[in-house]
Amino acid sequence: MPATRSSVAEDIIKLRASGLVTVIIDLEDAIGDGEVDYAEESVVRHLAFLSAYAENDPEPRGSLPLLFIRVRNPEQLRDLIFRLGSLITMLTGFVFPKFSVLNGVEFFEAIADYNNTRAYSAPVLYGMPILENAPIIYRESRLDSLLAIRDLLGQYREYVLNVRIGATDFSSLFGLRRSPDISIYDLTPIRDCMSDIINIFGRVEEGYVISGPVWEYFASKGHRVLRPQLRETPFEDTYGKHGREMRNQYISSSMDGLIREVILDKENGIVGKTIIHPSHLRPVQAMYTVMHEEYVDALSIVESNDGSRGVFKSEYYNKMNEIKPHLNWARRILLRSQIYGVLHEQQHFVGLLPENEYTHV
Repeated sequence: MPATRSSVAEDIIKLRASGLVTVIIDLEDAIGDGEVDYAEESVVRHLAFLSAYAENDPEPRGSLPLLFIRVRNPEQLRDLIFRLGSLITMLTGFVFPKFSVLNGVEFFEAIADYNNTRAYSAPVLYGMPILENAPIIYRESRLDSLLAIRDLLGQYREYVLNVRIGATDFSSLFGLRRSPDISIYDLTPIRDCMSDIINIFGRVEEGYVISGPVWEYFASKGHRVLRPQLRETPFEDTYGKHGREMRNQYISSSMDGLIREVILDKENGIVGKTIIHPSHLRPVQAMYTVMHEEYVDALSIVESNDGSRGVFKSEYYNKMNEIKPHLNWARRILLRSQIYGVLHEQQHFVGLLPENEYTHV
């Protein structure tokens, strides 16, 4: 959310019921260069409002979403940490745009300095670097840049929540912008770079969470060129005669493109997605919920990892589960199930989309 938006605090409170669990208040690209002072003042007001709300909220304080601020540079980060005073405890961390080895140490040193001097009762602050600048996507400098960033993050591993992919900035460097008919994986320069980011930071031994790029569309104003990417069956099975209308509304709002891209994110080991519109909340959360078939397979693989056998038939009788090559996948599925839950065996992800939501997207 842009920090200059007057209703940030109220929207955060209102959207909790729709599945909002993390919010980034943006001081960078979402605001104009001439709005920085006003945006910083707005951040203080938003956090003060939320702090007062949390103190009087009958629910536990943890009911508020995790709050982050995306800053412009390390200098602004240090200034904000000082300026916020006790309000800093409202935050989970900061987001670092255009992250590189040139600014990365300063970003994380500011976080480390705060954490080393904070009160014992104050929560730890974390950092989320965004990989989105030219040296990362340009082929001749990409590998050296990514390896240097990996080494840098390793020095501050305890404060790194995830590694974010800034595909919008990457696209800008080539004058590209994906249409609602295709995914970011169809833009070949971006796809190749994402592949290398996943290769370096997505290895099991590294343990980094990689989050996916923004889907920019929340309404469709033109004629579609490609066929819709949502099958009718899950919607009709779940909502009967209203399901087809619901599906059509999702298609007309370009949500089928979003859902397809989340599927591709998941298949490539990416967990989580930056979203810019409330209508994206439910589809993204629903798609990351673990299917019952995945959960049963993963649980069986982990439980069978005792050396007594190497392969066995899935309980769904549609595949072979090999323990050694599928073990890391299974562990990730079980971890995701603890966060997003598991679908009932007779349910599709559509069941997590409220029946009346199609009137609001």
